[in-house]
Amino acid sequence: MIRIFAFVFALVFAAPALSQNLGNPAALNEQAPAVYKVNVDTSRGSFVIEVHRDWAPLGADRFYNLVKNGFYDNDRFFRVIAGFMVQFGINGDPKVSAVWREARIKDDPVRQANQRGYISFATAGPNTRTTQVFINFGDNRALDRMGFAPFGRVVSGMDAVDALYSGYGEGAPSGNGPDQQRVQSQGNAYLTKDFAKLDYIKKATIAQ
Repeated sequence: MIRIFAFVFALVFAAPALSQNLGNPAALNEQAPAVYKVNVDTSRGSFVIEVHRDWAPLGADRFYNLVKNGFYDNDRFFRVIAGFMVQFGINGDPKVSAVWREARIKDDPVRQANQRGYISFATAGPNTRTTQVFINFGDNRALDRMGFAPFGRVVSGMDAVDALYSGYGEGAPSGNGPDQQRVQSQGNAYLTKDFAKLDYIKKATIAQ
């Protein structure tokens, strides 16, 4: 009985701390190490991202803080286009998404190419990077001149990335995949109901 109570107590009092951290983007501004690795455990297996701060320091710092504070845990790979890229980074909780939607960082100069396995932040134009990132399935160097700056690359487990479910294709309204506006406003409730086959991140952690 004591063990059960302790477990419940831990759950009740651990959750608010995470929410409080993610509820204040301005406070999550820790500088990342020069090089660090992120272990990503997904519904299709695990992969490891190695981040190099000198490639894109602002992007590397933002990704570090998001991972460290659990932002990507339970997030869906909501845009998976075979041969092109896989995108994720809209939090499953609409309240968290709303806070981060305007938490923009400035652009980094493009110092690496968008090659297979390289990861970059998605943008909606100059200086609009927030939380969404994508991993390149192939050679997408055409994205370099559009300002997409890779900050890391998958160094192991790319087979798990390749296996992510891509059957829905491009997102609405261009395709049959999820509508990003509804993902923002309804979170995982929308995705699990209408796009149940999407793979997801179980947990992403900074490697020790």
